[in-house]
Amino acid sequence: MTDESGLHSLAERLAEVEQRLAALESPPAPPPPGDQEDIFWALEGLKQRTADPAGAVLMTGAVTVPNGHHAQWQIQASTQELFETDFGSRSDSLSALAHPVRLQLLQRLLTDASTVEEIREAGDFGTSGQVYHHLRQLVAAGWVKSLGNSRYEVPPARIVPLLVMLLGVDR
Repeated sequence: MTDESGLHSLAERLAEVEQRLAALESPPAPPPPGDQEDIFWALEGLKQRTADPAGAVLMTGAVTVPNGHHAQWQIQASTQELFETDFGSRSDSLSALAHPVRLQLLQRLLTDASTVEEIREAGDFGTSGQVYHHLRQLVAAGWVKSLGNSRYEVPPARIVPLLVMLLGVDR
């Protein structure tokens, strides 16, 4: 049998456990408004590492996509380097993405399909020939890799850039 002081101690311990549980289950508080250093932590780090007075661009991400593949990726380029390239030379790679069916194919490959048959069963992608046509375009541009036996995947080095582009067009 427990005396009154033991019950009080137990009640205090239970209240402490409930507080800890509530803290674990609640979402983290957003950074205080105006705390630009916390909001732009990646930008601040980029500016510290950039020698180009015109600036630089950074693309980075660490993701696990629904099909379970993990990708950690980062690339940086100075503004000067980018403007010294021919923007038009990237048109083939961008054109491969500029089709709704191809974007949906990429989504399927990142979520729950890896074969042409699984892709066809999962959506309105047309015939096998039409699926192969779109996959050839994505493979040629490097957005998809053929694994043989009608199996395909989005290479890990393309996952973050794809997601960043999708995020970019949403802005």
